Amino acid sequence: MKLAVVGGGSTYTPELIDGFARLRDTLPIEELVLVDPALDRLELVGSLARRIFAKQGHPGRIITTDDLDAGVEGADAVLLQLRVGGQAARNEDETWPLECGCVGQETTGAGGLAKALRTVPVVLDIAERVRRANPDAWIIDFTNPVGIVTRALLQAGHKAVGLCNVAIGFQRRFAGMLGVTPADVHLDHVGLNHLTWETGVRLGGPEGENVLPKLLAEHGDTLADTLRLPRDILDRLGVVPSYYLRYFYAHDEVVRELGTKPSRAAEVAEMERELLKMYGDPELDEKPALLAKRGGAYYSEAAVDLAASLLGGGGSRYQVVNTYNKGTLPFLPDDAVIEVQAAVGHAGAAPLPVAPVDPLYAGLMANVTAYEDLALEAALRGGRERVFRALLAHPLVGQYAYAEGLTDRLIAHNREHLAWA
Repeated sequence: MKLAVVGGGSTYTPELIDGFARLRDTLPIEELVLVDPALDRLELVGSLARRIFAKQGHPGRIITTDDLDAGVEGADAVLLQLRVGGQAARNEDETWPLECGCVGQETTGAGGLAKALRTVPVVLDIAERVRRANPDAWIIDFTNPVGIVTRALLQAGHKAVGLCNVAIGFQRRFAGMLGVTPADVHLDHVGLNHLTWETGVRLGGPEGENVLPKLLAEHGDTLADTLRLPRDILDRLGVVPSYYLRYFYAHDEVVRELGTKPSRAAEVAEMERELLKMYGDPELDEKPALLAKRGGAYYSEAAVDLAASLLGGGGSRYQVVNTYNKGTLPFLPDDAVIEVQAAVGHAGAAPLPVAPVDPLYAGLMANVTAYEDLALEAALRGGRERVFRALLAHPLVGQYAYAEGLTDRLIAHNREHLAWA
């Protein structure tokens, strides 16, 4: 089995490598290719990856290259984890929206739109080259904004599934609180990427006992602290929202906070400098503890599970993924990309039935889906007016004066990445 990782020079990659090494019986990789144009970073990461494989006794071969076409040739699956513009572009996504009184974040709001506009054309070019090299290869997208990027891939006819680590993080957290194994926990996870709610937590599978009320009663304070939301809100909702919902439920509070401290991108950039120094140490043969602060917890386990299932291996039958709606949520178009539990196998991901969704969540999903429609149109066709329309539609923007100011700033900060600008 051959896998390729596009964006293989990312500081995330050792987390992925560690998962490949530990779970080699689930996903028996013979050849792993790390593809990245930044050869200096790629060699540091690639050398550490080989040491991790060697320490854990993995027999697979790891290759590094900046040649995309050669790297994906013959791959059974290609995992996308790229960041167009790097941390510098992310830093801008997280700062210029604050000038208009709007949240600055890399996957939602105006910053998320900027990332989508930079990313979608690049990802589609990569996917087309993957299709030419091997039309049967699966594309697993971990590149944000995952929902919009996955929809672009599916609309273009690619064999693609989107992946996020939010659900697996909740699964691990709930398992610890309940004193069971993660495999015992099945989430009723519903929404769009980075706009999801855990409406049930079941033991043993989709038909198992729902212990979410017990979790909220016994661990509500801990969950509220983790999500940085009032305990009272969790009790009143009766669900566990993802931490991204704080941008919606406490928008103005978040904007005030963000204006008083360095951006998350600045923090991550400093971590990356430290991580790359560590990766250059020839004695290091495991992922360093600092990597856990970088983000992407359990990303490797989710990626292994998904790849194994898609390639006919030993992955879990049910997994939370991003895929076409196809009637699962009747209030959204069939071609909307949703994030729900799905039965995953060699033929792809088929969403499981979802119980009727409370209008409180369905309305926000529908609003953000409309924004994603407009965002994808702007990413594919360009133009200032399309950017403005997408921003005006976003519930974190919504006012024409904000949308005008954000449109000007988005274009000014991203001209080098927008061919039409």
